[in-house]
Amino acid sequence: MVMKFLTGRMLNSVLLVASVFAAVPAAATPVLVVDVASRDVLYQEDAGVPWYPASTTKLMTALLTFEALRAHKVTLTTPVVMTRNATKQAFLESGLTFGRTMTLEDALYATITASANDVAVALSETVAADEPSFVARMNERAAQLGMTGTHFASPNGLFSKQNYSTARDLAILGMEIDRLFPEYRYFFQATAVAIDGKEIKSNNLLLTRFNGTVGMKTGFLCASGRNYVGLASQNGRQVMVVVLGATTERERNERSAQYLKQAFEGRLPAREGRVDDISNRSDVAPEDMRVRLCTDQSAAYEVSREKLYPMGLPGHESNLQQEMPGQLHAIRTWESDTLANVPVPVPRPVEVQ
Repeated sequence: MVMKFLTGRMLNSVLLVASVFAAVPAAATPVLVVDVASRDVLYQEDAGVPWYPASTTKLMTALLTFEALRAHKVTLTTPVVMTRNATKQAFLESGLTFGRTMTLEDALYATITASANDVAVALSETVAADEPSFVARMNERAAQLGMTGTHFASPNGLFSKQNYSTARDLAILGMEIDRLFPEYRYFFQATAVAIDGKEIKSNNLLLTRFNGTVGMKTGFLCASGRNYVGLASQNGRQVMVVVLGATTERERNERSAQYLKQAFEGRLPAREGRVDDISNRSDVAPEDMRVRLCTDQSAAYEVSREKLYPMGLPGHESNLQQEMPGQLHAIRTWESDTLANVPVPVPRPVEVQ
């Protein structure tokens, strides 16, 4: 009865939205909110479902680097050199080329704040013998932390079916970093870096739009959607929030801020056990969001998400606060003198006629 009152254009839009959800089940994307001190779960949706973590993977890269610093295997001034392997990484914004070098401290800023995929790999090659050795250590450390739904395939989180985690595991990882290394919290608080004058901003908008935000890391792949692992502190209380699979940056930022705001206002009472007690799902594979987010069907999917999460859209209240000043960290690189230069090819001899 309703269909005959729709215009042709409206009907096509309805059918397009329906086709998206016929092809891909409209499952909730994972969310987890945790009181850090008690580890009580304040809210969760599918927190044990596997997901592609994207650049939130770099939290484990940071943890292993912090542990290497504490063990005196490296120092904050240890040179991190851009190798051939590092410069092969995809989605590079750093502008760094083979042989460029920075301190390990600056490499941490580039990895965490700028989410530089190439620098994350160079950092792993500095902390361990090589990238595969570092990745093996990532998985060993995940097992030690009880991250039973996690497997890492790289230090940077670029797409691989072998690189997956859960909201539960990422919350445990983030809380462990802050618990063990409060002295390195400053790495997560920069809002931009300038690499040899080229500014790259952090995607963690909550650093300047939600009071008390400590960090930690954002991530995006077409397969994962927009992810966030965040930690905030107000009035002596710390809350961890994990949002995976958000459609837009607005959705990710608004939802993350909303969960934090509700937690600090006492509107998310602890009633779902502790984060460690959440069961990770080994019976399902990670959702692949590419059809929803990076194809001609993405517009219809985005419309459906805006209806679910309209916060911050025109006519709707925002959970974000007035912008606060950010922190810019300047990085200077130099040419390494430890890498052998590639020999210049010898010209062919001229044949004598």
